[in-house]
Amino acid sequence: MNKDKLTAALDLDFVDHAQPENHIAASTYQPLAAKLRPQSLADYVGQEHLLGDNMPLRIAIEQGRCHSLIFWGPPGTGKTTLAEIIAQHANAEIERISAVTSGIKEIRQAIENAKQCIQTQQKRTLLFVDEVHRFNKSQQDAFLPHIEDGTIIFVGATTENPAFELNQAILSRARIYHLKALSAKHLQQVLSRAVACLQQTETLTIVFEPLAEKALIASASGDARRLLNMLEQCIALHELSENKHQKGEITISVEQVQQVAGSKTPLYNKGGDAFYDLISAFHKSVRGSDADAALYWYARILTGGGDPLYVARRLLAIASEDIGNADPRALQLALNAWDTFIRVGPAEGERAIAQATVYMALAPKSNAVYQAFNQAKALAKATADLDVPAHLKNATTSITKALGHGQEYRYAHNEEHAFAAGECYFPEALMQGEQAEATRLYQPSERGLEKKLKDKQQFLQQLNQQSHVKRY
Repeated sequence: MNKDKLTAALDLDFVDHAQPENHIAASTYQPLAAKLRPQSLADYVGQEHLLGDNMPLRIAIEQGRCHSLIFWGPPGTGKTTLAEIIAQHANAEIERISAVTSGIKEIRQAIENAKQCIQTQQKRTLLFVDEVHRFNKSQQDAFLPHIEDGTIIFVGATTENPAFELNQAILSRARIYHLKALSAKHLQQVLSRAVACLQQTETLTIVFEPLAEKALIASASGDARRLLNMLEQCIALHELSENKHQKGEITISVEQVQQVAGSKTPLYNKGGDAFYDLISAFHKSVRGSDADAALYWYARILTGGGDPLYVARRLLAIASEDIGNADPRALQLALNAWDTFIRVGPAEGERAIAQATVYMALAPKSNAVYQAFNQAKALAKATADLDVPAHLKNATTSITKALGHGQEYRYAHNEEHAFAAGECYFPEALMQGEQAEATRLYQPSERGLEKKLKDKQQFLQQLNQQSHVKRY
């Protein structure tokens, strides 16, 4: 097949005017995703956790009691469609702007249109803002007074976590609803409707070869729009194929699906939700001692264009937070992997980070130091007014010596076991009554080297208890 023709066939705006009458004319062409956009809740597919029977959002929509809200979810999950259904139930006009192509000028015009609608038609306006997270702080603030006075029903759509990307002022005025990627069952419903639509409007019968339908659904990755676009691209490929089928019937093969699907777009956006989700999955896999899963998520980060050194930095945190003294070598291995990457570059350096990942996943785990340090910081904050005990101060001058600084300090190296049994290194006030329990910060685990540290700690505590010379 001619390469130029194939390229044209994959363009959804391509129309061959020499084709038979059942082909869509250029002037009336409408993408399948637009044709099949649901017009009511009854036709809406997915998001049962929000729109199931007796769910608050569904009840509010059906009763026309619309409030300002933000839809957060991946592409092709129905954010725009749901906004239009809400406007219909609320008997409201709908204004659409996209943060990708709009600025303050477009926002002001949309607000002015909404005010005119109230004056001339006594109708409210639903202002749908796509990719709302792309607006900066001042642009987001421009909506606030008009949400407050009821000029607009604000509906934002975003693929990014609103808690990170939107102003608190917006978040306090709009409820957030999280839309989920569509399941295979949902996508099957969408595909069945598309096939029925093509049969009715284009007298075109779609036949799937074995496994082709599943391949198409799997390649959509939960995105209904992508599913329908790929279906149209498969049809376009068939129209230019030299292997002609029976008129009015198209057979779609697995090979065609693979051709239009290409490589899956990595779910990774530096600094966005997918970035943090992948890093979180990586960290939790290492903490959970699953080396295979840890390697998988590390590879996913690399596949998405992530920085291997970010993973190396995270391994350093894991070595301290999740492994600690159960295996102190983990900290050094993380540093070595980082250093290897700097010295020899990505090809070998990425493998060194993978080596450290596997080691840490299988290393004994302890968060005892992590917990102890957090408790120490809390205790220090609560008792920051307590003075350092005199025996722990340095007698740096004759004046401080006269004040008793350093007096009666016991030099541990001169004591048996190099340990001054009965000595105390906390302020006296912290050792009174129940307060003393708060000073028991480090609680070693029974895993790895930390078991030996625990035995040593218990031995020293026993010496303290048996000592006849106690500080206080």
